[in-house]
Formats: sequence, structure tokens, C-alpha cells
Amino acid sequence: MYVATYAIDIAALLYLIWLVNSSTALNSNRKKPFLIGTILTIIVIITEAGTIYTGFESLNIRSINILCNILGFSLTPMIPIAITLIFDNRILTTHKILLIPALINMIAALLSPLYRFIFYVDDYNRYIRGDYFFIFILVYAISLLLLVISTLEVVRKNNYPIMWKLFALSLFTIFGTTIQLIYPSVYSSWHCVTLSLLLYFLLMSEFDSSFDTLTGLYNRAAFDKATEQIDDKRAFSVIILDINDFKNVNDVYGHDYGDEVIKDVAEIIRKSFNKNYTCYRFGGDEFSIIGTETDREEIEHQLRNMTDNFAEIRKRGKTLPTVSYGYSIYRCGERLDFQKTFKEADCQMYEYKKIHKADTAKK
Repeated sequence: MYVATYAIDIAALLYLIWLVNSSTALNSNRKKPFLIGTILTIIVIITEAGTIYTGFESLNIRSINILCNILGFSLTPMIPIAITLIFDNRILTTHKILLIPALINMIAALLSPLYRFIFYVDDYNRYIRGDYFFIFILVYAISLLLLVISTLEVVRKNNYPIMWKLFALSLFTIFGTTIQLIYPSVYSSWHCVTLSLLLYFLLMSEFDSSFDTLTGLYNRAAFDKATEQIDDKRAFSVIILDINDFKNVNDVYGHDYGDEVIKDVAEIIRKSFNKNYTCYRFGGDEFSIIGTETDREEIEHQLRNMTDNFAEIRKRGKTLPTVSYGYSIYRCGERLDFQKTFKEADCQMYEYKKIHKADTAKK
């Protein structure tokens, strides 16, 4: 029975490796930690299967049983860390101290055959939990906690709308792996981790496909999806932005320089608006923003903040075109017509653009 279930888990993880390598939706920075986490899981599944197979008293392979336990206990806390790197691949670069608990656990596992720290295999080839088994439980709990906290923190800082999906997936992983810690005879942990990795891949692929590859802002598809979820119970604002005279930028300096301008403009837009606003690259040189802010003074404050940031960049010698913008507000109690709200913002933006062209012509 165990051989069949473990074989299914390994087959699913090998399929996941193929999916990760061939995926065009998943961000390339996530692929390496995804592969590391998947390969570690395969190794730990094999070692757990090995401890079951070699744990029979009739088999005189105690040394292999010990080796499988060492590998399993040493590598298990590294898997949540690898999953953490899928979402934040810089965390260990800036916080190497986070590896210390996992290293302590690894040393304890290596010394366990001699000192019974985490486990012991007696002369009859029977597995026994060690006197300090709590070290493994504590370190594994720390690794899971790191996974939850770090991913949620990245989501919060970047205003990503997948916090609750990630949180639910983290709880599922914690619950599924905790069962086996409480009831050692219930081999549920690696079935749960296998399923979690597959679900994580689906979630992150959907998430990454929501971004524009040039600017890193959300793309048009994400904008359309967001507008479909808007209802008349929540007020919102829409801001439309368009780069002035962008065709001239491409004609004079070339499309490569034009792409750099779009990236620079997108970065300024991203930094200029607070977490109440979600920024999208609508297409070409046009951007859109959906906000929960509906106070005109506050919206105009954010827009002034953006124009000030553009002016500051130009003072440093960077040549950037100006940006036209318009906005519209939907208030609760009105009949919801998103296209009408969007059109109002778009028309206001084009009025701004006409004024800009007239001013340019006078000069």
C-alpha cells in the first residue's frame, strides 16, 4: 500500500518538474527554488519509504534504516524554506540567520544514531523517537512559520490580491504535515506536501500571468478580471494615464529606448500611488489605476505626487515625456456602469492631452 502511494507522489512530483521547466507563465526567478523544493520532497519521500521498508525486524539492514532517518530528518525543514524562496528569492540573501535552526536540526540528526537526539534505531532495527525529538518539531514549526510570515509580508508590501489564497494554502500544508507528527503511524505529510506544491504551482502560474513582462505592473487581462469583480456595494475610482508624444519618442530614439521610457514611467507610477491603488499597464503607452480612494482631494494629491516625482527625475538629467491623466469616481448608491465610469476618466485624460498639445504648439 505504502509503495503505491509513495510511487504516485513521486510520479506527480516528476510531472511537476516537467511543468515547471516548460512553463511560460511562471516567473523564471521562481523556477529554481520550485525545482529544489520538489527534488527535496522526492528525496524525503524515498527516505520515508526506506525507513518503512527497512524497519522490519526480520531484515538485517539497520544501517540503511539509520541513513534514511538521518536524511529525512535533516532535509524536511529545508522544504518550507525552499517554498518560501519561490515567493521571495532574496530572503536568505538578506537574512542568512534564518538557516541557523535548520542547520542545528541537521547536526542533531547526524548525531542522533550516537546520542539519541531526534531518533534512535535499536539493535532490533526498531525506530524510536529521541530524547530531544522536540528539536525537529520546533525547527520544522519555525520553517513553516517563516513560510507563512514571509509570503504574507511580500504580498502586503506589494498590495498583491492573493493573500488569503496563500494563507489558506499555508494552513493546509501545516495541518496536513502536523497530523503525522501527532500520529506517527499516519503517513500523511508527503501526500500533503506533494499536493501543496502542485497547488502552489497553479496559484503562482496564475499570479505571474497577471503581470506585464516589460513593466512589472498588472496587465490588461488582470485589469479586465478586476473590473468583472467590481460590484455596486463598494465605491471606487478609475484613473487613466497616457504618455504624451510617445510616437515621437519611438520615431526619434527607436523602440528600444521607447521600451525603457515605458519602464521608467511605470516605475514612477508604481511608486507614486499608495496601497489604496492598483496599477495596470493597459496597453502600449497607456496605464490605468483602480483605487478604493474616492475623495477628489486625495486622488489629486496622489496625482500631484506623481508629477512631482517626474519633475524630480528630470532634474537628475533623465529625459522623460510628460503624462496626461483623467479620473472618475463611482459612489455607492448609484447604478453601476463600469464602462461609463471608465469612459469619463478616458475623456478627461484626452482633454488634458489636448491642452498639452496646445501648450506645446504655442512654444
